[in-house]
Amino acid sequence: MKILAVETSTDACSAALSINGMITERFELTPKEHTKLILPMIDSLMAEAGLRPQQLDALAFSCGPGSFTGVRISTGVIQGIALGADLPVLPVSTLAAVAQNYFDLSDSTHNIAFTAMDARIGEIFWGVYQKDESGLSQLIGEEAVTLASEIKFPELKGTGVGSGWGVYANELSTRLAGYVDSYAVGYNPRASAIVRLGIRDYQKGLAVPVELAMPVYLRNKVAQTEAERMLKNKV
Repeated sequence: MKILAVETSTDACSAALSINGMITERFELTPKEHTKLILPMIDSLMAEAGLRPQQLDALAFSCGPGSFTGVRISTGVIQGIALGADLPVLPVSTLAAVAQNYFDLSDSTHNIAFTAMDARIGEIFWGVYQKDESGLSQLIGEEAVTLASEIKFPELKGTGVGSGWGVYANELSTRLAGYVDSYAVGYNPRASAIVRLGIRDYQKGLAVPVELAMPVYLRNKVAQTEAERMLKNKV
C-alpha cells in the first residue's frame, strides 16, 4: 500500500509517504512558507521512492480545523494530484493528528488527549481523543470551536495537548480540574500522523472521491473579525 499525505493547517508544513507501512517525511516549522515548501517536499519524497502519482493507492490530507489559508493549501494540493492521477482521498482531522503525535512521542501513561488548538478571536478548536488498541487516535464525542471555559468533555483523566493550552491554560485547567494534571503545548500536526490515520481509514473503506475531499473549518463563518465578535457581544 502506497499513500501520500500532506499537512499545512498550522505554522508547520509537512509531507509524508507511506510504502507498506514504512513512512518517510519532510517537515519544517516555517510560518507563511507553505506554498513554497509543500510541492518540493512532495516531489522529493516521490523522486526518492521512484514513484509517479498514478502508482499511489490513495492520498491523505489534513482537512482542518486550522488556519483558513493553510487548510485551503492542503486541500487544493491534494485535489490537484487526485484529479490528475484519478486517486481516492482520505480527509483526516488536524486535531486527530495533534493527538496522534502526542500518543506516538510522549512517555505518559495517559491514553486520553484533551486536544486544543488556538482558533484566535478568543476561541479554541477542541476535540477529545483516546488511543485505541492499535495505538491510533480515536475521537470521543465531537470536535468543536468553543470558548475554553465552555468545553464539553467526557469524565476521563488525561493530558492536555496542543497550542490552545499555551494560550488558555488557566481556563482549560479550571474547567478540567480533577481530570487533567498536566499539559503539553509543543505537539504539532504532522503528515506522518496524517498518513498513519489515513491508512486506518483506507482499510475501513473510508476513502472518498476527490469532489468530496473538502476542508473542515468548524466555524460557520470562517472570516469573522474581532470587531464583528465585539458587536455581537454588545447586542
